[in-house]
Amino acid sequence: MHDRRFAAFLFDMDGTIINSIEVAIDAWRKWACRHGLDADEVTQAMHGVRAAETIARFAPAGTDIDHEVALLTDAEFAAVDKIKAIAGARLFLTALPHDRWAIVTSSPRRLALQRITAAGLPMPKVLITAEDVIAGKPAPDCFIAAANRLEVEISDCLVWEDAPAGIAAGKAAGATVMIVTATHANPATNAGATIVDYQNLACKIGPDGTLMLKQIGR
Repeated sequence: MHDRRFAAFLFDMDGTIINSIEVAIDAWRKWACRHGLDADEVTQAMHGVRAAETIARFAPAGTDIDHEVALLTDAEFAAVDKIKAIAGARLFLTALPHDRWAIVTSSPRRLALQRITAAGLPMPKVLITAEDVIAGKPAPDCFIAAANRLEVEISDCLVWEDAPAGIAAGKAAGATVMIVTATHANPATNAGATIVDYQNLACKIGPDGTLMLKQIGR
C-alpha cells in the first residue's frame, strides 16, 4: 500500500473522515423505538447505507419513506455540535491536490455539506451524495461516479472506508480499499489494510500528480 501510487483518493464521510457516530446512533435508536423495532438491530445495519434503504428494510408496510428520511435528516442536522473530524483528517485532506480526491457518502447532500463545514474539513471539488446515484452502497455506483468526475480510472483509486457496505462497494468498483477503524469497537479489519486515523500519515505527490502514502517519521 505504501509503495503504490494512486490517481486519486475517494473518502467515505461518516466514520472515515468525520466522527458522527454518537449522532447517528442516537437518531436511529429513536427512529427504531418510534416504530416498535429492535434498536440494536437497526443501528447495526444502518452503517454506510443510505437512510432510505435502511428504512425500507425495517419500516412497517405503508411507511412514507421520504418523510421518514426527512425526519431523520432533520434530527441529525440539529446535532451539529457533536460533529468532529477524525484525528489528523483535516491536515491530511488539506495537503491533497484539489483535483485528486473526492468525498463519497451515503448521506443527503444537505447533511454532508453541514458536516464537512462543522468538522473544519476542506470542501472537495467532487462530492457524491445519496441523491447522486440510483443504487447506494454496497453497490459500486457512487465510487465509480466519483472516479469519472475526477477523470481517473477507478482501478487506480484508493477508497477510504469504515463500514462493511462501503468496503464492499469500493471492492466491487475495482478500487483498492483502506479501512479506517477510529469509530468502530469491532472494525472489519479482516477485509483489508487498516489505519486508526490520519495522525501518522502523509501523502507524497508525484511529478505526474499521483499520490503515495507515507508514514510520518519514516
